[in-house]
This record gives sequence, structure tokens and C-alpha cells, in this order.
Amino acid sequence: MCGRYTLMIERAALEERFDARFADSSEEFTPRYNMSPGQRLPVITNDAPETIQTLEWGLVPSWADDDKNGLINARAETVDEKPSFRAAYERRRCIVPADGFYEWVDTENGKQPYRVAFDDDRVFAMAGLWERWERDDETTQAGLDAFGGGVADDDSEDGPLETFTIVTTEPNDLVSDLHHRMAVILEPGHEREWLTSDDPKSLLEPYPADELRAYPVSRAVNDPSADEASLVEPVES
Repeated sequence: MCGRYTLMIERAALEERFDARFADSSEEFTPRYNMSPGQRLPVITNDAPETIQTLEWGLVPSWADDDKNGLINARAETVDEKPSFRAAYERRRCIVPADGFYEWVDTENGKQPYRVAFDDDRVFAMAGLWERWERDDETTQAGLDAFGGGVADDDSEDGPLETFTIVTTEPNDLVSDLHHRMAVILEPGHEREWLTSDDPKSLLEPYPADELRAYPVSRAVNDPSADEASLVEPVES
């Protein structure tokens, strides 16, 4: 699964990388070191590919009875079949900017987090799906506790709730030592294809292991409210 990730880039560089601009020119974005479920995070959707929007991590299907228990991951193998994701796969795909993601390994001393990233920490796009859920008069934003006590951002706005999920696939040889799933990292040349193709399922393959690294980081990343540069520093495993 992919339950936390990083995006350690300044706003201007993020906009340049994806040739897109934040929907709200006054919206702040600073480097993030522990992006967690329930938070509103940058994505680029198929219906507005020149715009960076902030959606809540944890997909709520349009037909759900309430906005609780958002789905943070979708399996690539069944993304076009499962009722929770089928409509989004057909009509509402997105890319999720990141420069690393965390996985946890069981050890004698408890779970040890590892960060997976490119050697140069360059930004990449994870394949995602997004959805729009209509609130009714009696529903309020409930937040999300989908992964390790995730900290939800305050969101008291009226109107529809827009959420996203990250697509996962079988792990490559590097990630398989850490977990049995990994986020789908799209080749740069495939990012727009993921957004626009009628059926881009062939893109949902494990990224080659030889371009990535994995290293242990501080257990402080276990706290979803922690978000500081020291979280990505290597530690002794």
C-alpha cells in the first residue's frame, strides 16, 4: 500500500514540473515530509490538466452513504472492475505529485519506516483516481482516520467533497523487500496518457527498481502530525 508520501519542492518548481498552476493563486504550498490520509493535497485531474488542485486523500465513492472511511489506495489489477473505483477509472483519473513514499518493515523492535525515492529525489507522478461526493443538508465533513491515526485537515466548506486515491501495483525487486504492494509511478511521457487515454491500464506496472533507492528513516514519521525535514534523513536500521 501507499499510506504516506513526501513532496519536498517549492510551489514554483512544482508548477514548472507539471506545467500547471495552482487553482487558487493565493493558496500556500510549502515542502511536505509526511503527507497523510485525510489531508488536502495537490493533484492534477483529467478535467483540468493545467491546474493543480487540492483534494482530500481518501476516495469517497459518489454513491457512498457518508463521507467516512475514504479509500486511500486502489489495486491496479481490479481498478476497472471494483464498484468503488470503476466509474472513477473510466472518467476521473488524476496524477499525484510526489518525490518519495514510505513503507514499513516488521522488525524485532517494531515497525521500521523506509523511504522509497529516486537517487536524486526528483519529483514524479503517482497514478490516482478522484471522485466527487455530494453532501446533503445533514452531513458535515467527518475527517479520516484511514492510516495510523491520520490527521484530517479542517474543511468546513459547503458543497461537494472531492477526494482521491493512489493506485498500487505489484512491487518491484526493491520494494518487495519492504511490502507486497507499491504505488504506481508513471513515466513522465505517460503522465498525460494516464489522464486522457480511453483505457490506460497497461501503464499500471511496477517502476524499474534500478532507478530507485530505499533507506530507513526515523520512526517519528509514524506520527501523521509530524512534518519536518528531519523525517527524510537516513538512520541506522
